[in-house]
Amino acid sequence: MSLLRPVAALGIPDCWIGAGLIRNAIWNYLHGLPTEPIAGSDVDVVYCDHSDASLERDLAIERRLLNEFSDVSWSVHNQARMHERNGDAPYRDTADAIRCWPETATAIAARIFGDNVQVIAPHGVGDLVSMIVRPSPAFARKLPIYRSRLAAKDWAQRWPGLQFIDG
Repeated sequence: MSLLRPVAALGIPDCWIGAGLIRNAIWNYLHGLPTEPIAGSDVDVVYCDHSDASLERDLAIERRLLNEFSDVSWSVHNQARMHERNGDAPYRDTADAIRCWPETATAIAARIFGDNVQVIAPHGVGDLVSMIVRPSPAFARKLPIYRSRLAAKDWAQRWPGLQFIDG
């Protein structure tokens, strides 16, 4: 909640915290570990605004968040331009972009909206809470990238209860 509040205060429509922060907290909880953010990991702030998809805007938002919360490693990405990097068709909104993230368990985001916490999980939360790592349908056709990503992570060592499915 302490990270969701400043993101909500930005006032950017369709703006969320997603990916590793949420996934890691849940896997830590399921492994009996503290749910605080893992040292050295960033907080992914994602939004989709086609009216200004410039990198400069993302960097300005990061600076604003850093000015208020300097102990957090913020990483801001407008999903309106991320399709170019990922080789996908343009994303309609943040939920559409999250649908294309690498693993089903990572394809999750949350935000404060009014008095509630909203969650986007286009592939559901079953794999996340069952500790299953598998490529999202978008990455089923990008298996070399998916495999390379997994090889670079220490997930099996950090969370020995994970089950890995390769395509």
